[in-house]
Amino acid sequence: MAPTLQLDLDGSTGALAGALRPPLREWHDRLRFACSLGQLRRFDAALSAQLPERYGTVLLGSGDFHHLSLPLIGRIAQRAQAPFRVVVFDNHPDNMRFPFAVHCGSWVWRAAALPAVSRVEVVGITSSDIGLAHSWENHLRPLYRGKVRYWSTGVAVDWAHRLGLRHAFRSFDSIDRLSEAFLDELDAGPVSTYLSVDKDVLATSEAHTNWDQGQMRVSHLLEAIERLRGHLVGSDITGEVSLARYPQWWKRCLSALDEQPGIGTEQLALWQVRQHAINARLLDALWH
Repeated sequence: MAPTLQLDLDGSTGALAGALRPPLREWHDRLRFACSLGQLRRFDAALSAQLPERYGTVLLGSGDFHHLSLPLIGRIAQRAQAPFRVVVFDNHPDNMRFPFAVHCGSWVWRAAALPAVSRVEVVGITSSDIGLAHSWENHLRPLYRGKVRYWSTGVAVDWAHRLGLRHAFRSFDSIDRLSEAFLDELDAGPVSTYLSVDKDVLATSEAHTNWDQGQMRVSHLLEAIERLRGHLVGSDITGEVSLARYPQWWKRCLSALDEQPGIGTEQLALWQVRQHAINARLLDALWH
């Protein structure tokens, strides 16, 4: 079994026996929440120099680092002999416009543009990011082309239907119906898949993250992983909880606009214990 890779950027993933843990704290301030494409390429090169040829699931840390999925998927796309899909469990579409470079809410647009990626399925959205008020922020071209599809509940998406995007918006009246429909999608045929799990897709009764959260349960994720067994070309997990102190003023402003919650020290420790237990369950399902 290939070893788990922990990107130790914010100290949030805890100790994990047998995992690779390259020292990367120096990259924290440059990468967290957003970074330039040049910084992302330099990080990817620095990380590649420390990696073995084979590794397992990658732990990214806080969801503020979800855009690090992009170089991981890109590395697989470069050597892929056939197209593969990307399945993203996330409370947000991560397909939003961000003109300055790439950030944790915009990376799906770039992943969908990779020729080897057949489609990106973003599953579990309850965020208003796909509602009418934020419709203009979504990249519509990959939705029209069938390269990105949203699976959501509790968000009015009539605006998308009126624009001819019904095929790209799978909307359900409950999280259980959404999960059942997506499992049926996975059962429709074996497809090589990269899996990315952002735990902000989970209800707060399951775990706490740095972001507003969805309604899924860990059991929903485990059922999907079971269906994907034998077809995964790679995977990552993010959505840990950690304290963010951005040195850049513009990151502080954007974080405030996204209403990221404050976290007390004792609260943080308790939340991280619960997060680590969920990681253990997900990793066990992915590799056993």
